[in-house]
Amino acid sequence: MTEPKDFKQLSPEEKLSARIDAWLAGENIVFDNVQAKAGFQERVGRLANAIRLKEPDRVPAVPILGIFPAYYAGISVKEALYDYDKMASANRKFVLDFDPDVNAMGTGFIPGKALEILDYQMVRWAGHGLKDNTPYQYLEAEYMREDEYDELINDPSAFMLYKYLGRICKNLEPLKKLPSLLYTQEIATLASNLPMIGNPELQESLKALLAAGNEANRWWQVRNSCVQQSAAAGYPMLDGGYSKAPFDLIGDTLRGTIGVIKDMYRQPDKLIQAMDRLIPLVIKMGVEAVKWGGSPIISVPLHKGSDVFMSDEQYRKFYWPSLKALVIGLTREGLVPRLFAEGSFNDRLELIQELPPACCLWYFDKTDMVRAKKILGKNACIMGNVPASLMVTGTPEKVRKYCLDLIDNVSQGGGFILSAGSVLDEVKPENLKMMLETARTEGKY
Repeated sequence: MTEPKDFKQLSPEEKLSARIDAWLAGENIVFDNVQAKAGFQERVGRLANAIRLKEPDRVPAVPILGIFPAYYAGISVKEALYDYDKMASANRKFVLDFDPDVNAMGTGFIPGKALEILDYQMVRWAGHGLKDNTPYQYLEAEYMREDEYDELINDPSAFMLYKYLGRICKNLEPLKKLPSLLYTQEIATLASNLPMIGNPELQESLKALLAAGNEANRWWQVRNSCVQQSAAAGYPMLDGGYSKAPFDLIGDTLRGTIGVIKDMYRQPDKLIQAMDRLIPLVIKMGVEAVKWGGSPIISVPLHKGSDVFMSDEQYRKFYWPSLKALVIGLTREGLVPRLFAEGSFNDRLELIQELPPACCLWYFDKTDMVRAKKILGKNACIMGNVPASLMVTGTPEKVRKYCLDLIDNVSQGGGFILSAGSVLDEVKPENLKMMLETARTEGKY
């Protein structure tokens, strides 16, 4: 199924409707049976109505998972990262046993062997720097120096290729020896620069890149088959793509937290200029990730936008303008940003009303949901807030009570999706089942 020829001439609202209709049809899916197709369309319709601020048949329940399927299936995290068939089997077991409204494919499953081949520096993972049953952990550092903003601004792709990649993947460091793509415009300059490819170190780097690509492709094929099998059984994916807020793109894995905080004071204009330069690129990142007929929802984690990270004045200056531009850019393409507001966003609620109605999905962690509903209820769908700590240490009855309070106080009029406030790893299975069951039995409109 391909994008309609007249799609680009449609309004943003018409584009979203076309994407949702294609998602709902499930035309690319070979369903297991008639009941599976009906279940798929029921789940997609439930999510679509919530996003459009309408009342579905009941409150949707969406678990956002890290590596919980591995724990639940009784395999180690290391096995899930290196044995892709075991990873897929664990995910299928979770979906069939828990019967969620989406296929909550664990976000913590990465291709360990591919990262080893590249000598990836930014993360430790199970079997590579961590014990076999541990979620992966980021190693934050200044992978972009404070004096390199102009290089990033002038040519982001060249900066990533010639400098950044070699810093986060040690075996790709020789890529800095690649000739500039500018030299390919004429036969003479191309011919005179091709010998650079003969550099032994560069060739070893290219071999590593090829080997990692082949390994990652093997992982992707198994993962994609798992997604297709779950869809055939009636379970859609929640997210169709991924993007990042420009501030977080710089502050997470380029400059790092300490680096970006220093830049806010020492070179604020360069930081803002760089974020502005990245806006069209992060919009493109989300748009190009979505396949026609799949979910139009784009996951956008907001790592450094919380109340406790920066003041309201700083948020308005450094964070909000480029995030707002990203959201509007994605919605113009008929996409739905799922903005993961990590931490609390209680001080941001009035400001984020500036976004167009029913254009995004706010996934709240510790934000006051009653207040969020009051302020955003006619503007945006909200989801989340069941504390991860409660899901890990509480009892099923306490989980049920918390979920009932949310349903009673936040679900009125639609525009609400029940979910834990953050990604779940070592959650009690009985608590997660209770969250889903409460939505099914108590969340009816």
